Amino acid sequence: LMNAAVAQDVEPARIARHCDSVSLCFSKGLGAPAGAVLAGRREFIAEAWRARKLLGGGMRQAGVLAAAARVGLEHAAATLRRDHDNARRFAEASPLPPPGIQELNSPLCSVNLMAVETNIVMVSVRGGWPSPAELCEHLQAVSEEELAETGQAVSVLLFPWSAHTVRAVWHRDVSARDTELAKNKLEFVARKCQE
Repeated sequence: LMNAAVAQDVEPARIARHCDSVSLCFSKGLGAPAGAVLAGRREFIAEAWRARKLLGGGMRQAGVLAAAARVGLEHAAATLRRDHDNARRFAEASPLPPPGIQELNSPLCSVNLMAVETNIVMVSVRGGWPSPAELCEHLQAVSEEELAETGQAVSVLLFPWSAHTVRAVWHRDVSARDTELAKNKLEFVARKCQE
């Protein structure tokens, strides 16, 4: 919800007005260690409260988590906009090295820039080898060859989303520098797979 609101430059309430219930997680992008809220009709919330109690849910000292969630909400627009910018930098062409996915012109992977609206980049993997799972393994692994050629040992965690797609997601703990390192690693892996 918050990523969509920032990407569309609207208040979250404008998006949520079309829903009968909304759940919002405060971790990852908003930076709280844990926590979520649930909003909806009074009867729905009463039933959710009952189910939570039946399953043993409940926390003491929840105010500490609420304080972290509040800070995350207060800084959400700037934090999430930065995540979106980093995702866009990873995907698109760059005037300076390292190139983004678009500029790699690799037969291995591509991205639809029109689909990069928030902190998520869906990378299409072509050619059958490596598969999305194998590409993710290569991006995560660090080799002596990588260290010798690039001077860096970088492990990048992406998710094999489907038979032809890998998903990359940015959150508040992924910096612009981390994004540059991930671009370098993808360029290195793509080149090695082509060889």
